[in-house]
Amino acid sequence: MARRERVIVGLSGGVDSAVAAWLLKQQGYDVVGLFMKNWEDDDTDEYCTSREDLVDAAAVADVIGIELEAVNFAADYRERVFAHFLREYEAGRTPNPDVLCNSEIKFRAFLDHALSLGADRIATGHYARVRRAPEGGDVELLKAVDGGKDQSYFLHRLSQAQLAPALFPLGEIHKRDVRALARREGIPTWAKKDSTGICFIGERPFRDFLARYLPRVPGPIVTVDGREIGRHDGLAYYTLGQRQGLGVGGTRDGAAAPWFVAGKEASRNALVAVQGHDHPLLYRRAVDAIDMHWIAGRAPALPRRLAAKTRYRMADAACMVDGTDGGAVRAAFDAPQWAPTPGQYLVLYQGDVCLGGGVIDAPAMAGAREPALMRSETVPR
Repeated sequence: MARRERVIVGLSGGVDSAVAAWLLKQQGYDVVGLFMKNWEDDDTDEYCTSREDLVDAAAVADVIGIELEAVNFAADYRERVFAHFLREYEAGRTPNPDVLCNSEIKFRAFLDHALSLGADRIATGHYARVRRAPEGGDVELLKAVDGGKDQSYFLHRLSQAQLAPALFPLGEIHKRDVRALARREGIPTWAKKDSTGICFIGERPFRDFLARYLPRVPGPIVTVDGREIGRHDGLAYYTLGQRQGLGVGGTRDGAAAPWFVAGKEASRNALVAVQGHDHPLLYRRAVDAIDMHWIAGRAPALPRRLAAKTRYRMADAACMVDGTDGGAVRAAFDAPQWAPTPGQYLVLYQGDVCLGGGVIDAPAMAGAREPALMRSETVPR
């Protein structure tokens, strides 16, 4: 009798990973579940759901009929993801820890551990697809069929070695069908709410969490012409395009108009704000990205027309991408992009294929009279 391929599935306690494991078992794989604990600094039920999630993962494994192992990657997470998260916020940028969690924990620490347990492949509940070229060619990362749930943006820093053994059973399925299948098969998490936000912060106020690690350094909130209109708690606590939490109200042309963060002035610890979602200083036609990662292991021939995302929840935007000094790239967009944020990721696509991406390098700090977006690529409106 031929040996079945062993697949170790990351079981998070949610419905997606549960259905991924169920599908793989139906396909004849030898499936083992692995629950990853990545955070334990303040592991309380008030904000951290890891205990509840482990109970749910165990219930799922029992119903599906697979083994479950729990492993603690908290030290790896703190060193590889959380330390970077704090450095970026301290520098005035806005990182995306989910991207690093995938490349450093779920497809590195988890992958290494799974291989040590005799796994042939690993799998997760991500909505994405892989396409393997024949005869040992490149492995491509593709968008999921369900465009509204596609998570290739968060997986764009994976390498060939990380993608080669990876399976994404949900890549061809719509989310509505995942829940319906889970309900039909009696999977106990079929109605469980999807997790949102940063995993180690949970539902707690973000600013309160960050203040435990970074000092509050209050300063002025100023307009583009330098007029003070309020006070901020510390530049690290704000991000480009932010509206909530500024504590500044006002009118423009006789009507109420909300204020948005447009830049930061480090020299005098000032936060620069503009009025109105469509203020021209919130838009850019060109975005530079550094620390580029190409999934194929090499850059494609540039310049070329591609599509790009500067944040997860946005439609692909057409652009011309060219290389710059030191391996960085510049994406010149056909249409202006709203508030591309330093520290977030510019992710590049050719059709459904995710090519890779890099860290947005628009200046995070600028003078009050020349905020971060007041440059040649700013869009007049």
